[in-house]
Amino acid sequence: MDFINNIIDEIIDQYMFADNSKRPWIIGFSGGKDSTVMLQLVWKALEKAKHFHGFVGRDVYVVSNDTMIENPIIVEYVNDVLNKIEQAAVEQDMPIRVVRTIPRLEDSLWVNMIGKGYPAPNNAFRWCTERLKIKPTARFITEQVDAFGEAIILIGTRYAESANRARTMKSHSIKGKRLTKHPIQPNTWMYAPIRYLMLEEVWYIINSMPSPWGADNKQLFQIYANASADDYECPVVVTDTKHTSCGQSRFGCWLCTVVKEDKSMAALINNGFEWLKPLLAYRDWIVAERNNINNRMTTRRNGTKAVNDMGSYTPVYRALMLEKLMETQKEIQQNHPNAQLITNQELIAIQTIWYRDFIFDYKVSEIYQRIYKTDFDMKENNEKLKKEVDLLKEVCKDSPNNYDLIQELLTLQKSKSLLNRKRGLKTDIETRIENYINKENNAD
Repeated sequence: MDFINNIIDEIIDQYMFADNSKRPWIIGFSGGKDSTVMLQLVWKALEKAKHFHGFVGRDVYVVSNDTMIENPIIVEYVNDVLNKIEQAAVEQDMPIRVVRTIPRLEDSLWVNMIGKGYPAPNNAFRWCTERLKIKPTARFITEQVDAFGEAIILIGTRYAESANRARTMKSHSIKGKRLTKHPIQPNTWMYAPIRYLMLEEVWYIINSMPSPWGADNKQLFQIYANASADDYECPVVVTDTKHTSCGQSRFGCWLCTVVKEDKSMAALINNGFEWLKPLLAYRDWIVAERNNINNRMTTRRNGTKAVNDMGSYTPVYRALMLEKLMETQKEIQQNHPNAQLITNQELIAIQTIWYRDFIFDYKVSEIYQRIYKTDFDMKENNEKLKKEVDLLKEVCKDSPNNYDLIQELLTLQKSKSLLNRKRGLKTDIETRIENYINKENNAD
């Protein structure tokens, strides 16, 4: 097809001639239809350039970000595709490098929501996007800019996606230029090689062009088909008469509370993926309980009065969220043993933050033991610590309250070290001592 060859030739011209520099190309790869088509066309362009010019030297980074709460179906598919890309790039001697990014521990959704008590994200307080999606990839881009001075990001956006997307793309475009300045990232340019493709053409490429890295594009098509609900985004031109409508599916975080209803997850369940039911049930419960004033403290995390007394989540509700999450994880692990909704590092960080917030009535290890009937190693039961605890108890045997205070102060210090943040340690310690003194005075 001419439109495919035209895009490939444009990519070659941009890569070899128009952008004759060492600026790395960075492809944001989600595994969806648009990023898949874009990478396939870039791959074909590099193949063609290598054939006619003998070499292609500049690295192309395929960056895939995992928010750690992605739809499990998509996680499995994307990981498989990324492995194939890595292997094929080596075998074909292509300058394509796969980079996987994840949020930092302190930015994870569970650490902030269950640990710190942040309310579940919504349109008014969408704190998740920057922490989970933007910052991890932005750090990698910054590293490349620091190394090469500038970088070019290839994006799979298209004018035909929506009127809003078209307006945004036009607002950043420069007449007669392929590259546009990144609105936020300094010394970074954007290039949208599939900007003029229609939806039908995207699906035509997926269904007709073999994957250069050996993936089965029919699998991607089927994922979209399974996630389709009542609205359709049908490929008019297909190469296989067995294909059905693929749907206007948007794959994102399985816990996404910004949308009112997760139609894609519901459609997957209706199409046979019933093991996802516990995830949808947990997500719906989080949405339903978000604005329950009984789950909220009257203050925000900085201590200021919250609007309508709807501050951070209460300690009891944070513990309940964790308990239900662990129950959900255990339930889906019955059929998918490797499924993991929350990592051990996140569990440790949550306990750490609870200590910092002076929450000592709830223990992550106890919740874990209650659900899994086995101990969760919080690295506090080793022999050395046991000896230290016994010694401290002996010293404080005549003043048990002093033992509790010292233990809490040591825990606070340890929590700061774990999260690599000493800021606020002095204030936290002073606050705890002040509370202890007031409690002792009131007792007298």
